[in-house]
Parts: sequence; C-alpha cells; structure tokens
Amino acid sequence: MSVLRGSQFVSAVNLNGSWCFAFSDERRETHLRSGVDVEGAGLTVRAGEVPGNLELDLQRAGLIDDPFVGMSAVGLRKFESCHVWYWRRFDAQDRPGHDALLVFEGIDCLADVFLNGERVGSSDNMLVEHIFDVTGKLVGDNELLVHIRPAVEEAKRYEYPPGVGANPPNVESLYVRKAPHMYGWDIMPRVLSGGLWRPVGLVFRPVERFESVFLATRELSSDLQKAELALHYRARTTGGAGDSYEVRVDGSCGSSSFSAGQRLVFEAGRICLGVEEPVLWWPRGRGEPNLYDVTVKLFKNGEQIDGVNFNHGIRTVELLRSNAELGEGKSEFCFKINGERVFIRGTNWVPLDAFHSRDLERTERAIELAEELECNMIRCWGGNVYESDLFFDLCDRKGMLVWQDFAMACAVYPQDQEFQARLADEVRKVVRRLRQHASLALWSGDNECDWAYKWQDRGDPNNNVLTRQLLPSVLREEDPTRCYLPSSPYIDPYDYKTNMEFVPEHHLWGPRDYFKGDFYIKAHCHFVSEIGYHGCPEPASLGKFLSAEKVWPWQDNEEWKLHGTNPVPELSLYAHRVELMAKQVREFFGQVPETLEDFVFASQAVQAEAKKFFIEWFRQGKWRRTGILWWNLIDGWPQFSDAVVDYYWQKKLAYHFIRTSQQLLCLVLGEPEGQIQQVLACNDTRQDVPLEFTVRDVVTDQIVSAGQGVAAADGVTPLAEIPFAPDQQRFCLIEWQSAAGKSSNHYLAGQRPFDLGQYRRWLAAARLYPEVSIH
Repeated sequence: MSVLRGSQFVSAVNLNGSWCFAFSDERRETHLRSGVDVEGAGLTVRAGEVPGNLELDLQRAGLIDDPFVGMSAVGLRKFESCHVWYWRRFDAQDRPGHDALLVFEGIDCLADVFLNGERVGSSDNMLVEHIFDVTGKLVGDNELLVHIRPAVEEAKRYEYPPGVGANPPNVESLYVRKAPHMYGWDIMPRVLSGGLWRPVGLVFRPVERFESVFLATRELSSDLQKAELALHYRARTTGGAGDSYEVRVDGSCGSSSFSAGQRLVFEAGRICLGVEEPVLWWPRGRGEPNLYDVTVKLFKNGEQIDGVNFNHGIRTVELLRSNAELGEGKSEFCFKINGERVFIRGTNWVPLDAFHSRDLERTERAIELAEELECNMIRCWGGNVYESDLFFDLCDRKGMLVWQDFAMACAVYPQDQEFQARLADEVRKVVRRLRQHASLALWSGDNECDWAYKWQDRGDPNNNVLTRQLLPSVLREEDPTRCYLPSSPYIDPYDYKTNMEFVPEHHLWGPRDYFKGDFYIKAHCHFVSEIGYHGCPEPASLGKFLSAEKVWPWQDNEEWKLHGTNPVPELSLYAHRVELMAKQVREFFGQVPETLEDFVFASQAVQAEAKKFFIEWFRQGKWRRTGILWWNLIDGWPQFSDAVVDYYWQKKLAYHFIRTSQQLLCLVLGEPEGQIQQVLACNDTRQDVPLEFTVRDVVTDQIVSAGQGVAAADGVTPLAEIPFAPDQQRFCLIEWQSAAGKSSNHYLAGQRPFDLGQYRRWLAAARLYPEVSIH
C-alpha cells in the first residue's frame, strides 16, 4: 500500500485549489521557470483549478465552448501543441527530522517541476503518482511551477518500426504513457488534454519511517477456520549499532483479532502469522465483505516513530483457466473465492469523464449503480486510467471484485528496452498502490492486445515481451499471490496454433445482428468479459449535447456521428456506429421509427432485451458458462453507446432489465428446445431457496404454469416445462415468492420482427418497471 496514504506520522500542506496558468503554442521551455518568467514572456495569465484539465480552465476563461456540446470536441485539436504552465505560491519551511516531499497524484503528462525557480523533477507518465524530495529547498514563501509539454511533440521522437501498430488515431499513443482513450476511441472523444488532474500536496514524513507495507493472505484452510498471513515491510532507519528497532502488526474485525511483532535485523523483512477462526471477506451475494482494521507500527528503542493504518480482507482468489487442449468441453475459466466457485455478474468500467479531474466526483454514485444492479465484479478496462483509492475503498466495503487491466489497449506496443523500463516503473507503482485491496481479484496484462497482433498481422502474441515476461516478473516480486492473465482475451500458445475462437474467455462483439443469433448462442467461451448492444439516450439528454437543429433526424448527421463516437471525423473510423444502432432496431422491429421519441424507445428496448438475454443465457448455462461482464455501466461523455446509464445519469431501459436479470435468485425461461421451454431457477446464493411461482401470458392473461420448488444453492434448477409455439409471439410474466419476498421477470417469445406499438402495450400491461415511461 502507499504508506503516504495510511501513515500516522504524515503532515501535509494541501496545494489544491486556485492556481495561475498560461499557455502558448511556441517552444519556451528553456527559460520559463517561474511566474515572473511567464509574465515576462508576454503570456496572458489566467485563473486555473487543481485538480483540473487545461480544457476546463479554457472553458471557465470563456476561450472555448463546452467541449461536450455539438462539434466542439473537434475544435480542441488546435490546443494539442500548446505548452502550458501552472503555478502557485504557498507557505512552508523545512521541519527538523522530516523529509519534505512534493506529491503529484497525477500529472498529464510530460512535465518539468520547478520549486523557487529550481528544477526538482520531471514526469513522463500520466498514470502514476510522482514524488519529488524537496528537503532543504523550502524558503517560507515558495513558488511551485509545472511546465507541461505537448504529448503530440513527444510522440514525434520515436521511429515506429514495423513491429508496432494500432488503429490510425492511436498510433501516436504507443510510446506516450497517457490513457489510450484520450487519442480517440469508439467510446470517447479525442481530448489529449494536459494539467494536474489529481491532487497535489507537500508532505512531511519522518526521516526514519516505513517505505512500504503489504499484508497478504497466504493460505486459507479447507474448512476456512485458519488463515495464514504475511506482512511484508521495508523500513528506513538511521540509527547506530546500539539502537533497537521493532515492527508490530495488530488487526481486528469484530471479535476476531491477530497480533505479531519482530525485531529488525535489517530494514526489510516479513512477519508470518496465523489467524484462528478468521472472519472472511466475501464478494456480494456470498457473505459479508469483512475488513480488519490493521495497524503496523515501527518502534525505535521502545518508542513509536512511525505507523500505518489500513484495512485488510482475509480471502483467497483463484482463477481456474485451461484451454481446449484437454479436449472438447474440458476447458474452463472460473473464479474461486475462499475455495468456492463464484458465478460472475458484472460490468465494464470505462472512463467516468473524458476530463479525468472530474472522475472523483462521479465515482461514488457510479459504484452505487453497480451495487443496485447486483454486480459482484467490475472490470477496469485497459484504455482507461488506473482508478482512485476511493474507487477501490468502495469496492472493498461493498464486496465488489475488481478485474484490473494494465493501461494498454487494442495495439501492438513497443518492445524496446526503454519502453520496458518505463512500463515496469509504472506497473510497480500501480501494484504497490493497489495490492492491499481485498476487492482486487485479477491483474490483466492489457485489453485486446493479443487480438491486435492478429489485426495488425504481427504474428504470435505470445512473443509479446511486455505481457509474457515483463509484467509477470514485476508481479512475482510485488504481488505474488494474486492472479494474472496476460491479455483479455488471452490467446495462449495452444489457442494460437489451433483455433482462437475456442479461447475460454472472450469478447463477444461480432456482427451486432440479432442478439439471439448463432454468433452469441454458439459461442464456445465459458466467460465473456465484453459484450454489448447500443441504446439511444433519452430525448432530454440529447437536447443537452446536440445543437437544436441536429437533434433529429439521425441520418447524415455530423453531430450524431461525432457522438457516435467518431472522434476523428476525417478518418471516419467509427462513423458507421449510428447506422449500427439503427440496424439493431431494424433487426428486431422490422423498421426504423420516423420520430425521435419512437426511435429512442425502440433503440432502448432492443438494447434492454439484448442485454437481458445475454445475462440470462449465461446464468442458465452455469457452470458450463461461469460469468458475464457486460459493456458497460455509464458513459464518460455524452454519446450514443452501449452504456445503460448516460453521461447525465439518466437510466436507459436496459438498466432496469439488468436489475431484474441479475437478482441473486432469478427465474427465467430457457431457450426453446423443440416445442418446450423450461422454467429455470438461477440461484447464485449459498443456500437452497424454497419458492412458489407462476408464469402468465400477458397477451391472453392466462396462467401458463404454476407450482413450487426449491432453487438449489449455487445452481440452476428446472421447475417446470411450458409449451412453445415458434409461430406465436407472446410476452410472459414470471413471478415468484420466497423468504426473501416477491419478485418478477419477463420473457419475450416468438420470432422477430415484433410490432413496436404492441411491444409497448405488453410491457405496460406487465407493470414490471413502474419507474419507466414506456408510452
């Protein structure tokens, strides 16, 4: 963990808030080291905010329009070559017995840092914190200045040999350690930005202190009655031969506690300890996410000189993965928590905002959405930044497992020694910051880079030194107990030599035709970590980000395409995505509505039915299928997308359908086999659940089936069979009652196309979603 965050012996000067800033498209980096230099160069000085981003400061200054409205995002390109200076003054002096550390949690991206005119450090990575020792350099009234150089100029330094590759907007991102999406993605605008996007502070720490502390669960007995823990520490001491140092660790959770201590024979070491009858951390739906309050103290000659507080969840995580080499149907991809298989119901987490300085204010509310949907895992996608401590704290407390990609996506990245060294430093910093979190279940090397080797004709992805050698090497040193997957999806040597469609974990995008087509129902994978379907935002949201004359119609509409998202219009790389949304409506309803209101509803209905089907299809196939992470929870800018909540927090119909389909106990209708459909109870709890149920045809208002049964723990239980007529369309309402209360679900039967008006009437008659306007 970051001892800066949990230390009891830290004092800090908050350097957030109002700063001055100036910008220029001329190269002036050799001599502008202070605010006086900037003013003397004739640059206009304006008020800025930290944490912040350049574009947000430009908007506050009235120099640009809202970048999220209309075509404004395209106009940001003219600022990509700008040099930017941020500076402020603050009061601070050195403190005896302490080191003074400037801590930048996020600098975007290439920067030189000056304190009182002296260069004290530099940054070349947006994704990690930067700490600069300024002990002896504080003079009371201080000035801190950060000069940020343009990322587009940095990208021009490199050769781009034939062995690397990416989609056209993203080639220049390959050597620059920024969030990949910022160069333009099918879900995000091109916003290269710059700024101090996470908090800044001056921190004073004792000269003698902890440098790192990490408590790991090494082992859990098969009966869950004994846990073995290991505390790893690295201290910094200055004492002589006559001084005695000791490390002590104490933890408690309710009535359970542990304690151990050790004399230091060296500054680094490990303390192993056992915990009898531990209270365990469980993911949502399996039990309580119990967290121990832990304190680690450093003593010198019996007096405490440093201490760290943090939470620890005692649990084990395994990823069972094997390929088809064992034979047809013998592969697997399944998570085990505390020795038990867990079916995964979850979502993909993409940028919360195109301007990452606003991420934090959106984090808690977004986590609440995932919680309301009964997600038990969030996949942090590799085109993003690494999420905040707040994000992981919330996931710890709410029992939300986290799958964390490293920040590489959809490209063949450089393999040279310089890039390897920069990536290794990044990974080491990220792992040390996040490894203490119980919620963190998996490190994944990247997003779809194995497949990029195929798209870019670069051969076998197992030759990727980054994900096959460098990352595993760093993880073996820094976090040896946690699961690692080289890529998502991972193409191992056997899969590459045989059939890559048989990988056990996959991203199912495909033709985006009918969601019950063969591509989806005949997929071989056990686990799908990306799968989605488009849905249009509500008309009220459209009016916030589209010009009045561009709200409708959608055809040949440049604003719809830009927010489609086609981030670089001249390339037209993703311009087809609006038509793709219309195509999905046409597939389901036979035609595309001619009014905005009908188009929005039709689009949302198709998205909702599709995602409901994907979730229930995977759940009823448990344990042949072991989890689904649908794409995605919420937009990071206003757009037409697969998200189930738009940027303005408006929930699409799919949100409500998913909330129903991801109930821990959910009754569903299986897909027809001949002229029969099964009524199935999908139970993801650890207990058998007695229940009573009915299935009613909303069209005829007739009870099709009724009965009672027991939903087997952690399984799928057939309860009854009902007739299926392939030439008959009907809307079935499934209702059940158990000790947990009453609940309901629905199933749409029959062959497409469905009549849009009729579908609306059926949905209204079922009264399943009273909070949704369907008229």
